[in-house]
Amino acid sequence: MVSGPHRPQLTTMTLKSRITDDMKTAMRARETARLSTIRLLLAAIKQREVDERRELSDADVVAVLDKMVKQRRDSITQFEAGKRADLAAIERAEVGILEGYLPTRLTDAEIDAAVDAAIARTGAAGAAGIGKVMGVLKSELACAELDDFWPAIGV
Repeated sequence: MVSGPHRPQLTTMTLKSRITDDMKTAMRARETARLSTIRLLLAAIKQREVDERRELSDADVVAVLDKMVKQRRDSITQFEAGKRADLAAIERAEVGILEGYLPTRLTDAEIDAAVDAAIARTGAAGAAGIGKVMGVLKSELACAELDDFWPAIGV
């Protein structure tokens, strides 16, 4: 095995480190709206790390992102109901920035295929098998759309 100062290091950047790097870029570019949103995101991540006393994985960071996007969508609805289009526009801009860090959503066909594979692997039959199937799917896919999709599994 060769090592030395000229050998490139292969590292995978975590989502949190990517967000931190984007914060530095936004600071340099003086993008105040983007910087503010990223700072809020990093504060939410740090708060969860302090609460749980551990470093968050990428899946945990995605969960924080999902929660923040949902909060902003709720705010948009409230602002529009209160005839505050200016505040709704700010929230929409924040949603756009936050969604940039979320993984791409699966199509219904991709979810169907994953569900069929999980059912085949677990041998689940009937309503009692939903827990096993969901456990496999959540660990493999780690995405929020399964929360809305699980009633349609048809196990």
